Amino acid sequence: MGIEESLVLEVQRGDLNAFSGIYEAYYDRVFRYILVRLGNRAEAEDLASEVFLKALEAVGGYKLRGAPFAAWLFRIAHNLIIDHVRRRNKRPTTELDDSLPLTQDSPDELVELSLTSDDVKKAMGELTPSQRQVIALRFGGDLSLAETAESMGKKEGAIKAMQHSAIQALRRAMTRQGHDIPGMEK
Repeated sequence: MGIEESLVLEVQRGDLNAFSGIYEAYYDRVFRYILVRLGNRAEAEDLASEVFLKALEAVGGYKLRGAPFAAWLFRIAHNLIIDHVRRRNKRPTTELDDSLPLTQDSPDELVELSLTSDDVKKAMGELTPSQRQVIALRFGGDLSLAETAESMGKKEGAIKAMQHSAIQALRRAMTRQGHDIPGMEK
C-alpha cells in the first residue's frame, strides 16, 4: 500500500488532517493537468481547488482495489473539466487580458512564450479529445501509463499507441506552423 492510500485510509477513519498530505502530493499534478486541458491559469486554479473539495467529500466511498488513487483523483478532475467546458460554452463570456506579466521576463521573452503557448494550444486543437486527454494526463498531470490507463478506462497498450500518435500529430501541426521540431522529418 502506497503512502497516498494510507493517507486515504486515515481520512476515511476521520482524520481530516491527513487530507493535507493528499493535497500536497497531488495538487501540482492536478493543476498542471487542468491547465494543459483549459489553457487558462485562473480557471485551472479554481478547478484544481474544486477537485480536492469533491475528493474530500467523496473519499469515504473510495475503495482500495488495486486501482491507483491518482486515477480516481484524475477521473474527478476530468469530469469537472467536462462540466466546466459545457457551462463555459453555454454562457457568453469576455476573455480577460492576460497581458500583465507575472514574471520578471523581458518583453522579448514574454512574446516568445506567448507565441509558443498559442502555437501549442492551436496544435493541441488538432488532436482528438482522447489524444488531448492522454497528453494532459501524461505530461500535465505527470501520470504513469498505468495511472493514465486506469483514469481513462483503457489498456496500457492503447494509451501508449494514443500517446505516440498524439505526439506525432503535435509534431506535424507544429511543423506546419513553421516550428522546427527535432526528430521530425520534413
